[in-house]
Amino acid sequence: MSHVSPVSSDGQIMEPTLRDLSEPLIDHEEGQLFLNEAFKIIVEEVFCKGTDVKQKVCEWKEPDELAQQLDLQLRDTGEPQGRLLQRVRDVAKYSIKTSHPHFFNQQFGGVDYHSLAGRFLTEALNTNLFTYEVAPVFVLMETEVLRALRQLVGWTEGDGIFCPGGSTSNMYAMNLARYKLFPQVKSQGLRGLPQLTIFTSPESHYSVKKGAAFLGFGTDNVILVKVDDGGRMIPEDLDEKIELSKSLGAVPFFVSCTSGTTVQGAFDPLDSIADVCNKHDLWMHVDAAWGGSVLFSKQHKHLMKGADRANSVAWNPHKMLVAGLQCSVLLLKDTTNLLKQCHSAKASYLFQQDKFYDVNLDIGDKSVQCSRKVDCLKLWLMWKAVGSTGLEERVDKAFLHVRYLVEQMKKRDGFLLLREPEFVNVCFWFIPPSLRGREGNADYQNRLAKVAPIIKERMMKQGTMMVGYQPLGNKVNFFRVTVFSPLISHKDLDFFLDEIERLGKDL
Repeated sequence: MSHVSPVSSDGQIMEPTLRDLSEPLIDHEEGQLFLNEAFKIIVEEVFCKGTDVKQKVCEWKEPDELAQQLDLQLRDTGEPQGRLLQRVRDVAKYSIKTSHPHFFNQQFGGVDYHSLAGRFLTEALNTNLFTYEVAPVFVLMETEVLRALRQLVGWTEGDGIFCPGGSTSNMYAMNLARYKLFPQVKSQGLRGLPQLTIFTSPESHYSVKKGAAFLGFGTDNVILVKVDDGGRMIPEDLDEKIELSKSLGAVPFFVSCTSGTTVQGAFDPLDSIADVCNKHDLWMHVDAAWGGSVLFSKQHKHLMKGADRANSVAWNPHKMLVAGLQCSVLLLKDTTNLLKQCHSAKASYLFQQDKFYDVNLDIGDKSVQCSRKVDCLKLWLMWKAVGSTGLEERVDKAFLHVRYLVEQMKKRDGFLLLREPEFVNVCFWFIPPSLRGREGNADYQNRLAKVAPIIKERMMKQGTMMVGYQPLGNKVNFFRVTVFSPLISHKDLDFFLDEIERLGKDL
């Protein structure tokens, strides 16, 4: 075999140096020194400053200015360690501090330090969760964590898998439901299948429609079921729409319920929906990505009564339990190995059947992925640290925080609840002084719709806090604050209300 020497920019042939041939390209001592210094910066910027209420949630920069500050361009030659450490500091400084007690923007705020240790260890070990030979610890760990989560749902047997996010979990469920009904789809594809229809509420997660498009069902075949004033699916309308779909020649096969809708935090009535699914022999899936953690709480698990009657449940411990992104599971009641039947490709270079250990421990063929990140360690280590009782306490405290926040809102002028919260989502309008008492004016709704976006811009540019807003149906923009981080206190909730007032009083 001939050797081709590299050529320099001026056309001269370059002979490889002795280091190229005989020494590692990475200097371990130098690399570990850099890692130690980088880690100090991360701890200082992200977990000391980034959780200090005296510090900003964000250092806002316009895109061009931020790109210039970070010097994002990639070059042919590397940079010295000192400059690289400044890059680390800049990335930390100008990123959003999602662990900050005043970050209320999304459902993944806060930090658990035991889970964080698990996340660091996961990255350091850098393995792939597909065979026992390369991930023996994590094959056993994932199996145990999934068993414990299924038990909370109410299943003594079943299956499951950690997925890269709740959207993927929902898509897995749709794919499994179709395969169970029409197993030939795996080999023959969509040709010859009838028109399959999916049922969900208009307040369900958008991944249901995305999944329908991605898996070839088509978004036109996602049928929206009416909801009540609280955003909960109406089972009677579900039954009527299934009957209508059948009468039009389609084949209903999948119902996606929601436990904890993204905006209002509504919980669909699972028991009544299960009755409808049993009547029509449909796969019942519960998207509990947001609300599933109530199952830890004896006081609040009633919100998911009937979950044990479902075929599948999606649950994101990276949300309310603060396990850290990403930590998402699909749980199945199935005991027939449906996951593997549906997704296996039997790659002979990975899943040899003559291995020296039990090949059933090679779980990679359950997944549509080949490379699959270890997401169980962060949850396992946190759970081991605080126990089920500690996780229950977090859930219960979140509800108490919401109760306090709502009570304080009602004592102040200008705060108008969309409705009493069912979960830990508090949806409200802030009515600035200039609009109070003018609800009957023709331009009232248009003016009110502009309030939340302006307040949001001000808080971002000042860096004081973050909270989301959105319209919903015919309701104009309102704020949605999610209260669940174990780092927050009543003082932080008081600050939240004070800051909304301060930023919006002149509008």
